[in-house]
Amino acid sequence: MPLHNTSNRYGAVSKVFHWLTALLILTEIPLGLIANGMAQDLNSPGIVSTQADIQRTALLFSIHKTTGVLIFFVALARILWALTQDKPAPLHPERRLETFLAETVHWLLYGSLVLVPLTGWIHHAATVGFAPIWWSFGQSLPLVPKDETVSHLFATLHVIFIYVLLVALALHVAGAIKHQIIDRDATLRRMWFGGHGTDLPAKAAPHTALPAVAALIVWAAALGFAALSGVFASEPTASEPTAAAADSASAPADPDDTASAGWQVDEGTLNITITQMGSTVTGTFADWTADITFEEPAAPGPAGTVDVTIAIPSLTLGGVTQQAMGPDFFDVENFPTARFEAEIEKTTDGYVATGTLTIRDTTLPVTLPFDLTIQDQTATMTGTLQLQRLDYQIGQSVTDPASLGLDVDVDVALTATRARK
Repeated sequence: MPLHNTSNRYGAVSKVFHWLTALLILTEIPLGLIANGMAQDLNSPGIVSTQADIQRTALLFSIHKTTGVLIFFVALARILWALTQDKPAPLHPERRLETFLAETVHWLLYGSLVLVPLTGWIHHAATVGFAPIWWSFGQSLPLVPKDETVSHLFATLHVIFIYVLLVALALHVAGAIKHQIIDRDATLRRMWFGGHGTDLPAKAAPHTALPAVAALIVWAAALGFAALSGVFASEPTASEPTAAAADSASAPADPDDTASAGWQVDEGTLNITITQMGSTVTGTFADWTADITFEEPAAPGPAGTVDVTIAIPSLTLGGVTQQAMGPDFFDVENFPTARFEAEIEKTTDGYVATGTLTIRDTTLPVTLPFDLTIQDQTATMTGTLQLQRLDYQIGQSVTDPASLGLDVDVDVALTATRARK
């Protein structure tokens, strides 16, 4: 069997690409559907998920993502190979419309096999968590920021292109069945291994751009329809706090408010870092307030107080944001805020805030060491502490550190100015 295409048959390389792609697609589509359904169950407040459920879902998503990256590179190689090869002449050249539609469907398949995994890959790179890609590359991509808006955009594009792929795939299979059962010609035989050529003249079909243009029009129409239906305008549900929690949560500090005792926060960040399925995931609380009193003592000793209120629904934690809000984790419907109250003390080595942290109605003693610099009337601080999530009844059904790490790192940084009297 020749490796290269001829005017009336496909070569061995083209056949391997064709059937390898078919095998990968038939594996990838069910994996995606099953994993997506399991993820919806994990995020459903009415369904209690176990540690085994989370592990199975993460496993399926990792297989799905890893296979998707493989499909991307196989599709690129297949397209490059096809462009360098003769295209076997159509079996029915007199059927011009049918031939044109078949070529258009082929381009839809080629393009979708690149666009679907690529948009899914960018979606993965732009978010954090939840299931890693198993290749030694690809967790992040150049020029792709960790940004929920970017993640949501490409997740939406991924779904749109999946629909185009499914339609093109259905048309392709229907055409093959028609040629095999109704026309009874050699279309399927010349794509199978060991298949013979046809009696067509030894003149390969030319590569023309018109079917590719038609495929571009189809993709543009799909995107236009999605835009008109408001798909792109919708926000990802995983980052939307519940209305009840949002109503009872505190608003962020406002530089114009002078109600803070002594110092008012101008800007700051409050992050948590967890380890899930071996991958580091960092989340950010967007809404929190800090009431601070502070006077620099001449010697080590008491220096002030701090009272921080955190709006739990403002947390974004990549692909597991909605899961983190659920009853087995933060349970935001019942516990929408967390609170840190502490005494500030200057030590011989720096500063420390010693007090209590309340999460999910559990109050425990904590100590936050931090660095502080004061210039004129502006103070800048950074601090880190480590918590044990099970101490606060968070994720009690997931006790295996390999699935979800027990340690949670908390990083805080802020800039504050002395309040005007």
